[in-house]
Amino acid sequence: MPVLYSRPWLVVAAALIITLFFAVQSRHFEINASADTLVSEGNALYIQSQKNNQAFSPEEFLILAYQPNDGDVFSAASQQDIAEISQRLTEIPRVASVRSILSVPLLQAGSVDLSADVDPTALTQQRLQLSQKELKRIFRDHPIYEGLIVNAEQTVSGIQILFKENTTLTQLNRDVLALREKRLDDSLSDDEQARLSSLEAQQTALEKKLRKTRNREVEQIRTIIAEYRDSASIYLGGGHALAYQLIDIVHQDLKVFGSAIAAAIAVLMLVIFRQWRWLLIAGLCCTASTVISTGAFAMLGLKATVISANFIALLLIMTLAIVIHLIVQYREEVSAAPDASQKELVQLTMAHKRAPCFFAGLTTSIGFASLMLSDIKPVWSFGLMMVMAMIITLAATLLLFPALLLLFDRESPRLPGKLFQWPLKASIHLSLRRGSVVIVTGLVMLVLTVIGAMRLSVENSFINYFNSDTQVYRELAFIDQHFGGSTPLDIIYTPQTQNTEGGDQSLPLRAVSVQQTHRIQDMLDRQQAMGTTLSVVNFTRLARALNNDRPITEYELAAVYWTLDDAIRKDLLGSFFVDEPPRLRINARVQDSTEGLNREQLLKDIHSGMEELGIPDSQYQLSNLFVLYQAMLEQLFESQILTLGAVLVVLTLVFWAVFRSLRLAILAMVPNVISTLAVLGVMGWFSIPLDFMTMTIAAIAMGIAVDDTIHLVHRFLSERRSAAVDQAITRALNSVGYALIYTSTIIALGFVLLVGSDFVPSMMFGLLTALAVMMALIVNLTLLPALLKQFMAKPEYLNG
Repeated sequence: MPVLYSRPWLVVAAALIITLFFAVQSRHFEINASADTLVSEGNALYIQSQKNNQAFSPEEFLILAYQPNDGDVFSAASQQDIAEISQRLTEIPRVASVRSILSVPLLQAGSVDLSADVDPTALTQQRLQLSQKELKRIFRDHPIYEGLIVNAEQTVSGIQILFKENTTLTQLNRDVLALREKRLDDSLSDDEQARLSSLEAQQTALEKKLRKTRNREVEQIRTIIAEYRDSASIYLGGGHALAYQLIDIVHQDLKVFGSAIAAAIAVLMLVIFRQWRWLLIAGLCCTASTVISTGAFAMLGLKATVISANFIALLLIMTLAIVIHLIVQYREEVSAAPDASQKELVQLTMAHKRAPCFFAGLTTSIGFASLMLSDIKPVWSFGLMMVMAMIITLAATLLLFPALLLLFDRESPRLPGKLFQWPLKASIHLSLRRGSVVIVTGLVMLVLTVIGAMRLSVENSFINYFNSDTQVYRELAFIDQHFGGSTPLDIIYTPQTQNTEGGDQSLPLRAVSVQQTHRIQDMLDRQQAMGTTLSVVNFTRLARALNNDRPITEYELAAVYWTLDDAIRKDLLGSFFVDEPPRLRINARVQDSTEGLNREQLLKDIHSGMEELGIPDSQYQLSNLFVLYQAMLEQLFESQILTLGAVLVVLTLVFWAVFRSLRLAILAMVPNVISTLAVLGVMGWFSIPLDFMTMTIAAIAMGIAVDDTIHLVHRFLSERRSAAVDQAITRALNSVGYALIYTSTIIALGFVLLVGSDFVPSMMFGLLTALAVMMALIVNLTLLPALLKQFMAKPEYLNG
């Protein structure tokens, strides 16, 4: 590019204009941490779960856990606080109603005649004004309210905030789901596909608006409850509150630790290169790559999720790696050509490094592209984002670096610092003089890492995403423990046909169906970590209590059902029973904070329990977020294991094409396999489970290791044309080796800072990334040279 070297200002100006354009676009980039971003929208399990939700229409809600400082939730002061908080909450526009000990119908034996003419508000504490003693008696062991409105110990009161339904979005969801379901079994026509795309666009716009509204509501609720901190501890929970907290803590991490990492990188760049110019050039390249990538993501509608929250950190890694290799190459050219002009030095630098940087970017992109083989949307999106980012980083850095460097004068020759000379001397000695020992050690490491990787488990706990000493953790754990769990799990039970059961077919609830549901609910209650369970059984228990604790027939049960006010009937039964066709929903909430919870085993135990009850698979479905999360994790784990093997094969073929030697391609893959498996092995040995955040670490580790390998082997081949194998290895290490050490040191020390994060996935990402970087450095500086000496000594091997 003649313009690049003759008019670098034009390139810099063009880069500035492009960066500013994408900076404007990047303002629209979103972080979406809602539960739906972590499930696969295109599979049958997700669609069936959504159909169940539509059929039973569970209400959207948040919950406040009110724990008075005096310990009495029924005291006059507590009731006054709850009444005031409830009143202020109802002023939020989207709030439909607020449930608390003051507003729920206090149904008890002989209290009222439950006829259709009864006003439900006449049954509430606000109207009845019962004594504290009477309230305690009513709520104690209440078949419905315990675990929802009051905890079992009666020390905490729940305030449920119920939100109005967005009917437009609800209908859109139904229409989209119907087309997606049809697409599972049959291909859509062009008109149907066009309609689906149009509906999804409308759905996305409404969901984006709703997310913003929900975030504002969470802030409003927090503002309200903050005024009551002197009289009570108040905790906020619910799916949307969790999404808000995830986004908030990710934003905080980006600000605090992003700044800390940038500062650490800046200091290390100055210490290593001892020139302000390199800090400025590296900073501008990183800024341009990050801003352009983020803006491009926003324009394409790609959102960051919990899975891709650390994409900016990865962008820094990729950009810094290229910049540091270019700096080291430039300094080498300065020492080798003392009479060359700055323009000639920059041209030589780019001529020597353009190809290896391109190949390194290509192979890194292949590692990330493996994520796009997943049919899980957030994983696929993350893979696409990183492939795009790699292309943008390559283009921006390979154009901007030489243009910026040409604006400076030629640098004086500088020797590498002594601190970085001894690792290279040690690696040269080990690989050339103790090569057999290094190779055997590598094989032992490979075996240990494979064993460790085989010990990997798959778990996901949102509560454990936060450090136990944070306010967020305390809120989530408190509600999880006192109000019956966090993650919903449903069993949708379809009774046998009424003809088979016999009896009166006009009855809405049949005795046999209720009895079987009772057995299912008892089985669930016996499971590990099971919190509150709700179904029509709770309604029948209430009906029995209304009947002075005497058993009731199905006719009496039907009488109670039909004489209840419509609003009460909907509250008590609407989310648990539909009669066309007859289906019953048993809703459970799993206590996420349970120590040692094995989610996979829990699902197996539930299936075993259903089998013991004699209920065939055709009569029930497991549904809701707990099932979807676990299914997605298992699917992601299986796909990553399968695609990892495929990526290794593809990378070997790419190496073969780049290096033009199958032998060399296979040798080059060895350190990449070991460094990637080492990260997984350490996770296995230290019982660090794979979850939504750590599942992609294999692709990241592969990308880092491949980058080092490409640069080292490319330089080795260049030197091997005119030197013996030992000398070629020595020259390659004394050149590229410094770039590898500089890059690895800066990245590892920068990302270790994330260990101070309150967001555990960020902390683990920092530690595992640092581990991946250092493992890639060690194997590429020791094992790879030893393999080159052992198996590439003869010149003819370079072409075979």
